[in-house]
Amino acid sequence: MNSTDKAAERTADNHSAIGKNMRKILKELGEDPSREGLRDTPGRYTSAMRFLTSGYKKTGRSVVGNALFTADSSDIVVIRDIELFSLCEHHLLPFYGKAHVAYIPSKKIIGLSKVPRIVDVFARRLQVQERLTAQIAEELKKILNPSGVAVIIEAFHLCMMMRGVEKQQSYTITSAMHGDFRDDPVCRQELMHLLGGLGNKGRH
Repeated sequence: MNSTDKAAERTADNHSAIGKNMRKILKELGEDPSREGLRDTPGRYTSAMRFLTSGYKKTGRSVVGNALFTADSSDIVVIRDIELFSLCEHHLLPFYGKAHVAYIPSKKIIGLSKVPRIVDVFARRLQVQERLTAQIAEELKKILNPSGVAVIIEAFHLCMMMRGVEKQQSYTITSAMHGDFRDDPVCRQELMHLLGGLGNKGRH
């Protein structure tokens, strides 16, 4: 996209319903939306929100495409430390952290790069961490029909850090486990061993 196209897009975003309402919000906050620093802010905000909620226009199956392969493997596959960013639906403030995804194949495996894409499909929506964790696990169940699937998310919530209780070091861990990870203590123990150090890595 050239500079002319970008300028036209910014103008369109400025005059979109989101942009117009953001201009009203700026006025309600006591700001002057016509001043230089804020003149294009409604358009920038519109563009940012469209990106940060772009997951509504995607599905797990659409991002996986043909990247499913037949395989005899039945050993645990773990993709850990997948960076994620999402927006808390209660305050529209970010929460961010890492997702750890594991599955036990049952005749099918998935291209490894597709797992972070599935995470992004659901993270780029207005979310709560508990639902985000469950949705990723359920989507992998539908796509792979594995013997087991597990999703663990560790995240910092700016709605707790910037406002409210203002706790800077608190973070939240959520998990969703299905199949052998839920029903077989040995599988669950092996998973936790593979994820050794979970929760002890700090914020970065």
